[in-house]
Amino acid sequence: MMEEKVMNRWLVVMGAVMVQMCLGAIYAWSVFTGALQEAGWTAAQTQVVFSVALVSYALSMVGAGFKLNVVGPRKMAILGGLILGTGYIIAGLFGGTNFWMLLIFIGIVGGTGIGVGYVVPIAVGMRWFPDKKGLITGLAVAGFGLGAMLWVKLAGTTGNLIANFGLPTTFVILGVLFAVFVTIGGLFMVFPPEGWLPEGYVPETGEAGSTQVAGVEYGAGEMVKTPQFWMIFFTFAFLASAGLMSIGLMQLYPMEALMNNGMDRASAVAVAGTAMAVFFSIANALGRVAWGSISDILGRKNSLIILAFTQGLGVMAFTYMAGTPMLLYIGAALIGFNFGGTLSLFPTLTADTFGSQNVGRNYPLVFLAYGAGALLGPNLGGVMGGMGNFALAFTICGVLCIMGGVLTVLLRPPRRCENVENCAEMEAA
Repeated sequence: MMEEKVMNRWLVVMGAVMVQMCLGAIYAWSVFTGALQEAGWTAAQTQVVFSVALVSYALSMVGAGFKLNVVGPRKMAILGGLILGTGYIIAGLFGGTNFWMLLIFIGIVGGTGIGVGYVVPIAVGMRWFPDKKGLITGLAVAGFGLGAMLWVKLAGTTGNLIANFGLPTTFVILGVLFAVFVTIGGLFMVFPPEGWLPEGYVPETGEAGSTQVAGVEYGAGEMVKTPQFWMIFFTFAFLASAGLMSIGLMQLYPMEALMNNGMDRASAVAVAGTAMAVFFSIANALGRVAWGSISDILGRKNSLIILAFTQGLGVMAFTYMAGTPMLLYIGAALIGFNFGGTLSLFPTLTADTFGSQNVGRNYPLVFLAYGAGALLGPNLGGVMGGMGNFALAFTICGVLCIMGGVLTVLLRPPRRCENVENCAEMEAA
């Protein structure tokens, strides 16, 4: 019998990055807000569309995860791209700058397309790279972050799409690009043949200190009943809260701290802008790949423990660093680096703990913690900032990160109890 020809697995990486770069459109929304405000929108209206897109993204990802194995990754990825592209195209052709049209077709439809496609590259990449799960997941989520920078530049100061063609036409152009490039990348989104393993790879055996039990696969219903799921969920929510709050305040809080230390407003704005646009953003992208690679060496649990404690200390120390330019840059880079790592470690931790075969269905449920963090962190920062106490917001989030680190230290592999005899053995162990 002829041996089945297997696709070069690095083509999967190329396709995954291409898909994720388009789905990263959600984080490019800020490039449109200036033109929308000139068209009569309030700042609050611009944020409503962004928030609705985030919620649609998280919720639709859960539904897509449950259908991934039924529909297939190639069709699911292409479907996500077509939904995303169609949303932007309709918003441009018929919405223009109409609030309700953009809320529906970019916020709801576009956000849904992102959620439908997002989990595909992660699930497919882990199947093809069981030996490099951290690295491949890091590359995929880094593509998501870098895509935002690409679309901001294309629509904004480099490509000048908004300036040259106006906002409606820009939405149409981007919608077409999203649909085309996700479709091309989606063609490579296929699972490897059943039983395939990379040459020379020996599956992990669940060594001490790991959250993995070799060969064990948990369905979504089983997973959410385990204490391990909730430990991972709350750790993710705590780390996401700190990262997302820092993103919201990374410019505003340092400006205040720098001016309190005697810097004039113009200089403070420039220094704070550099901290966010350069140090935080670049470190955020690098952290996704670096922490993924580190976790392939140290293990997901050990890597997350280090990340959680260093993030907690860094976020708390940021209250003392924000008023000095050099320390501000170091603090912004550290927080950004760890926040990027958060988004690459949790997919692989989910796979290690509950099995790689069901990660497409299981990780979206874990990812809901990111939505919880999006509600907690930025709102905490807003309330504390309104009271003139940014430092307390950073301190609270730092403590939450350390609590997440403690939860991770306590994390152990889940154990199935299939019959009374097994239960007795487990209790004795």
